[in-house]
Amino acid sequence: MDIQTLFGLEGKTALVTGGATGIGLMAAEALVRAGATVFLASRKGEACEAVAKELNNLGASGKAIGFAGDVGNEEGVDALVAAVKERTQTLDILMNNAGITWGAPLGEFPFNAWEKVVNVNVAGLFDLTQKLLPMLRESGSIDDPARVVNVGSVMGERAMGDGAYSYAASKAAVIHLSKILAKELASEAITVNSLAPGPFVSRMTAFATQDEDVRAKVGKDVPLGRVGRDEDIAGCMLFLCGRGGAYVTGAVIPVSGGINVLSGPNIFQQALD
Repeated sequence: MDIQTLFGLEGKTALVTGGATGIGLMAAEALVRAGATVFLASRKGEACEAVAKELNNLGASGKAIGFAGDVGNEEGVDALVAAVKERTQTLDILMNNAGITWGAPLGEFPFNAWEKVVNVNVAGLFDLTQKLLPMLRESGSIDDPARVVNVGSVMGERAMGDGAYSYAASKAAVIHLSKILAKELASEAITVNSLAPGPFVSRMTAFATQDEDVRAKVGKDVPLGRVGRDEDIAGCMLFLCGRGGAYVTGAVIPVSGGINVLSGPNIFQQALD
């Protein structure tokens, strides 16, 4: 079996929410380069259209189509589902990447910082997946299942608040929900896996990754010594969405440079020094 068979996506159709920036854009480019037709949707439709144009100028075998899509409320999800159905009769890959965060110190974290974050990061993710299931079921087969990839966070795996309490809790919910859906949908030829990224350059992390010097400092706190790169996301997506990942479901891929296995200090180290 050759590499193209394992990781190529010729003829596949994908939807990436939050696809105009950050991790969503990294994934979208990988899917386009692998031959898929990729729908990019976010609240900023014009940004998605502009990004789609850039991806289509890569000379790759796939193509991108951008339009507006908001998963922050039920009406937005319904409109997004309708927009997808207007453009395709098949859907092989769904990447639930759209997400928002909120930061405030403990003791000052507001009550309303929960509803909006959970609506987008968890409820919208679930509702969109649920409403696209008929299309995913139609595409999947025992040898080549349909794929759902949900974007969690290393903050949903480790006890890390960093002032983003509702975000961290919502990403823990995404990871757990992914495992539940993986169990329930396996018999329907749909895999459900999740990514748990660490620090990547994105609009959400711009405060810590936009400046090169600050980004380098952030990287020093990562066990592998750097922040994530485009190819780190690309590799995960091509594995999970290609034939090479057809037998994997319910997995959490820790794209975090080792943050996922950080623990407390060696409890005897100071005594032995």
